[in-house]
Amino acid sequence: MMAGDVVGIWEVALSDGVYRIEFEHGTATGKRVVWINGQEVLRRDWMFKLVGKETFTVGGMETKATVNIEAISGFTYEYTLEMDGKSLQKFIDNRSKVTKTWVLQVDGVDCRIVLEKDTMDVWFNGQKMETEGEFVDDGTETHFTVADHECCIKALSSGKKRAGLVHYLMVDGEAVAGWTD
Repeated sequence: MMAGDVVGIWEVALSDGVYRIEFEHGTATGKRVVWINGQEVLRRDWMFKLVGKETFTVGGMETKATVNIEAISGFTYEYTLEMDGKSLQKFIDNRSKVTKTWVLQVDGVDCRIVLEKDTMDVWFNGQKMETEGEFVDDGTETHFTVADHECCIKALSSGKKRAGLVHYLMVDGEAVAGWTD
């Protein structure tokens, strides 16, 4: 990859992983290339129209992504990324409302666990987990196993109407810190 032609780099966190999207735009050659985590996923050579859009998918769930290329003045261009038809910022804001992510170590290995609040799907290092949910006196519990460790995500009322539910991750009965939105 010629670093001189890379004009945009974005990091996007999805349930099945964090993806680094790079966009190459050769304004002299008309080349457009999209790289995801170092792998070329789209290439167009000799594009005579220097502005426009390039659409591709990201991740195992094939989330739609679009790089917009707009002329600002003369030969100056602006590059923006849309995910699922939303600006990247709106997409990130929405994801923080519908997912809960924990980053932790299990047996000395870095792990990323994502709960999709709307479906209650649980992802572990990019793999959708088999789970078992149950209702308990103070909320719900979603159970799953990671490398012989019993894990549980507890959904409890925050006691505040606007805050809604609070989600806690337990590994072998111990609460885990390290959550992010």
